[in-house]
Formats: sequence, C-alpha cells, structure tokens
Amino acid sequence: MSQSSGRLPANIAYFARALRAAGLPVGPGDVLDAVTAVEAAAIGTREEFYWTLHAVLVRRHEHSALFAEAFRLFWRRRDLIEAMIAQMSPVAPDKAPPKAPNPGALRVREALSPKVERRPPEVKEEDLSTAYLSVSEREVLKAKDFAQMSADEVAQARRLIAALRMPDDATPTRRFEATARGRIDPRRSFRRTVRAGGAIDLAFRSPRVRPPPLVALCDISGSMAEYSRLFLHFLHAVSEKRRVHSFVFATRLTNITRELARRDPDEALARASGRAQDWEGGTRIAEALHVFNRRWSRRVLGGGAVVLLFTDGLEREVTPELTFEMDRLRRSCRRLVWLNPLLRFEGFAARATGIRAMLPHVDDFRPIHSLAAMADLCRALGAAPSRAADPTAWLRAAG
Repeated sequence: MSQSSGRLPANIAYFARALRAAGLPVGPGDVLDAVTAVEAAAIGTREEFYWTLHAVLVRRHEHSALFAEAFRLFWRRRDLIEAMIAQMSPVAPDKAPPKAPNPGALRVREALSPKVERRPPEVKEEDLSTAYLSVSEREVLKAKDFAQMSADEVAQARRLIAALRMPDDATPTRRFEATARGRIDPRRSFRRTVRAGGAIDLAFRSPRVRPPPLVALCDISGSMAEYSRLFLHFLHAVSEKRRVHSFVFATRLTNITRELARRDPDEALARASGRAQDWEGGTRIAEALHVFNRRWSRRVLGGGAVVLLFTDGLEREVTPELTFEMDRLRRSCRRLVWLNPLLRFEGFAARATGIRAMLPHVDDFRPIHSLAAMADLCRALGAAPSRAADPTAWLRAAG
C-alpha cells in the first residue's frame, strides 16, 4: 500500500471518472471523500478496499452491479493506468462455450477504455441514395441482447422506449378521494361539524381515477427468444409510469414482477432471467394459462386490468383445455390484447391449430416486433378496439 500511495489518488480519480462514464452519479467531491476514506480506514485487504469505495461512491442499490463489474476490471492489475491506455490484443477463442457477460459489463469496459476518434469515410454522391436503405440503428437494437449493448446503445434504446407515451385511459375506481365538489362524505362532514362547534360544514368526495393495471403474460420459449427480451424491456419502462404485473412462461409460469421493479434495466433483466429457469424451453400455453387463472387471476386482475398476452400461439399440443383457459381469462379481465410477432410477415395466415383456438377469445390481435409496433400498442390501449386489429378477420381470411 505504501509503494503505491503516490499513485493511489490518481487511480481513484480515474476509477471515479470511469464510474461516471458508465452511468453512476459520481462528482469531484466524491473523489476527495473516497481518497480521504481510504487513507483513514488503513486498508489491509482487497475486500476492505472494495467496501470502502463502495460506501462512498454508490448511493443506490441498483448501481451495485455496475460498481462491482468496474472494480473487478479496474483493480485487477497494479499497472492500472498503463493497462487502461494500452490497446487490448485479440485473444483466440477458447473451445469452451463463452460465458454470458455480467449485467452492464460492456458499459463498464467501454468506460474504462479510451475512445479513438475515427474519421468517417468519404461518401460519394452516387452512394447517398443507397445509404438511407441500410439497416437502421433501431433494427439493430431490437435484436440485440440488452446485457451486451454498449453504453450509447443502452441510452438510445432507453430514450426511445421511455419516450413512448401511455394513453390517458384513467377510469373511476371504487375508492374515493376528497374533492371540492361531488358526493357528500358523511364521516368527514361529521368530524368537521363537531370541530366547528355544531355549525354544519359539509365535505365532499369523488371516485378516485387511475389508469387500469397492466398484466403481461410473456412467452419466453425458444421460438420467442428473439423478441421476449425487448418486450421485457418495454414492460420495465412502462412499470415506471403505471402498475404492471409481469409473468413469463415456457414450460411453467413464473412471476417476475419484483425482478422488473429494479430501476437499472440490466439488473432487472438479469434477475428476471435468473428466476425463470425455463428460458428458451418448450411451449405450454394451456398449462401456463391454467396456473395463472387458478393462482393469480383474482390477485392481479382487479381494477379493470388489461391483459397483454405475448406469444406466437405455436402450442405443442392443442387440447380443449387451451380454449377453456382462454375463455376464462377473457371473462376475468377488462380487455385481452394478443401481441404476436408473427404478424410481421405479410403472408401470415391463422392456419395453426393453436392460433385458431385462441383468436375467438381475444379483443385485439397486434404485432409487437419493433419500436413502431410498441408505439401503436400504447395508442391502442387508450382507444376502442379497431377493425384493423379485429381477431375474427384473421379467422375469416384463413377460411
């Protein structure tokens, strides 16, 4: 510790700048506090050093994952500054399957590595017409794992999804709130009259108005893996604006509402993936709906809830139970919206047995394969079901 005491303040300052670049709110005052805390604590072990910096530089629980990854990468060598400046040489891939990166790992690596400014290639006038026909950044973001995104991509995706405006579909509830006009509130009126010494002083109340809760049933089977993570990120953003109950299913149903409540999207999706053990497994829609209707429907479908069913409808074995559970789900909620990524194909037809069994019991049938489809969904939640999303039209078209 004494040999590197001269470089320690500079290393802590550089580490704090890396944390700030990765998304943590760290300022110059925090750097001074961190240096003072390390010198006063008489650090003896790596673990003590870790928790001393953690106590000063981390203010929110959701930032712990990013701090842990940054600490592991930054303080793994003694020649820290030289290691950060040096370019990393390519390493031959190991024969073993690569380990999935930790949440926010790429953001931390980019924050610790210097950015090299590159001059954009010269574009000829005849190439301008084809440049706009290339794949857009949004199309790249929709298929990329959020845990492997760079800091710029995460920020862009977060802005695009967070900018989606939810509709003003607030409805009256059974609970009341104090208002200037409305129905007479007997209890409050009596209390105010007693306090006034017998002079009648009326109080009023009106039904509390709030948006209906959203209940999402998300298919995470192998055929849906390309879109399920994007949809979960959408649910994570929506949960900051209204009440959302999130469930995932493949071979079994899992409640991930608490996991998606984490403020950091990387940590939220990582916890949701860890809780759902059947990720990218088979598809058992009827069994998942049966478990939801029996164990969860009365708990989460109150207040005029709207159900978002996210699946392609490709059931392994179609039985009468699927029709029964779909009908029961439809009768238990205010509105049942089926989001199917297969609708992105122009030649889609409702010919699969599972799709034909489910369509008569839904109110809307919509695509969910892009950010534009998400924006259309947000607008549709505040409006009456349209003819364009009428599920019976797909049955008639398929014959």
